[in-house]
Amino acid sequence: MDGLHLTADLRGCDTTLAVMHEPAALRALCVHAVELAGLQPVGELFHRFPDAGGVTGVVLLAESHLAVHTWPELCAVTLDVYVCNFGGDNTARAESLFAALTSAFAPASVQRQALRRGTLGEVAA
Repeated sequence: MDGLHLTADLRGCDTTLAVMHEPAALRALCVHAVELAGLQPVGELFHRFPDAGGVTGVVLLAESHLAVHTWPELCAVTLDVYVCNFGGDNTARAESLFAALTSAFAPASVQRQALRRGTLGEVAA
């Protein structure tokens, strides 16, 4: 269970960006960023909400997951990157993926959280 869970609320994002509205554009961004970070995708799903709604995208990773939710009506995006460190430390990969996605949305502000989850060797009672 040892891993790093990064989340962020991005505000002031450019709503004219295709990644804010188009599942194919968000998918391309996410898959490319996962590849550049050196993580292993094992599944994915991207869904557009009706009318002027945004897109939710999830990439399942061998190391855990990436989730992105766009809110064009709020000029906002939420990011969620979780990687396990089983078999090796994936912290740098998680940080790289997170930075690439944050940069792609060019937000005016970022509220970022980081949570260290679980510890190897500990067993719950």
